[in-house]
Amino acid sequence: MKKLLALLLTLSLVFAFAACGGTPAATDGTSAPATEPTTEATEATEATTEATEAPLVPASYSVVTLKGPTGMGLASLMDKAAKGETENTYTFTLAGDPAAVSASVIKGEVDVACVPVNLASVLFNKTNGEYICAAINTLGVLHIVENGDSVQSIADLAGKTLYATGLGSTPEYILNYILEKNGLSDKVTVEYKTEHSELTALLASGDVTLGMLPEPNVTSAMIQNADLRLALDMTAEWDKVSDTSAVQGCVIVKKSVVEENPAAFDAFLADYAESVAFVNANVEDAAAMCETYGIVPKAAVAKRAYPNCNIVFVTGGEMKTSLAAFLGVLYEANPASVGGALPGDDFYYGAN
Repeated sequence: MKKLLALLLTLSLVFAFAACGGTPAATDGTSAPATEPTTEATEATEATTEATEAPLVPASYSVVTLKGPTGMGLASLMDKAAKGETENTYTFTLAGDPAAVSASVIKGEVDVACVPVNLASVLFNKTNGEYICAAINTLGVLHIVENGDSVQSIADLAGKTLYATGLGSTPEYILNYILEKNGLSDKVTVEYKTEHSELTALLASGDVTLGMLPEPNVTSAMIQNADLRLALDMTAEWDKVSDTSAVQGCVIVKKSVVEENPAAFDAFLADYAESVAFVNANVEDAAAMCETYGIVPKAAVAKRAYPNCNIVFVTGGEMKTSLAAFLGVLYEANPASVGGALPGDDFYYGAN
């Protein structure tokens, strides 16, 4: 009787253990194979995977840029956005004067702006770090053109009046730095015009015979006046007196916009990079887009100017290295040129 009771007790314990979902031990001392996952577990796993691979939530961005090289890299993106071929939605505004862009940024009216690099630093300081730098989009684009042949070297500017544009912006500080390093600071009279188009017209008409302009205005003036020639490449002159690259244009973004939807902003950067690659490889098509969207008045000018515009798209650590070095040179020459203080590491998006 006792043996029968013991047997019944043992069987009841085994059944109870199985009912609780336990895994019985194998006879060789190892664990028995796991049972197949339940339907509920499979569905939960699939839901987690789908959540991880959730599609991009598009954003709407207001983008302001200067006409000319600063905006020429955006030509293809403007075209795609106008045709509804982008996941994000973009509204583009073109400006002829950095001051207009600066005012909009200080008021917080724009999400993204393409500006001269020194202005990016100034705006970072003025907005208490609200606008940060996401990419370099333009390298050296400045040239001195002459109606004549008296200027063959930088030293030949001594005693002359040079007309220029970009007062209070990168062109002014590049010119000042080059003149200073060549001992010409007090030997050249520089007269500034507000708009590139104004100086372009004066050079084209012959009313001005010596001027410094960025592309594509240089090309525009030379097409209109066959007597004009390229006298000096200011990027080459910068390289002679500095170990840094002459970085002229960059992309800044409102920090809160990035924080709200970092994936959408990264999609914008990818769109921009793709646009830059397109315009550099398809100059004729890009030039037509420039005329269509008002970046450059004439496609013929944009087509001829594109190869000399040094349009790039540099991000991350490489951006930080180049830009920090260039801003450092400007700061040493004139602290006010970068807003009185060099920006810290938090200025450089995606560089840390």
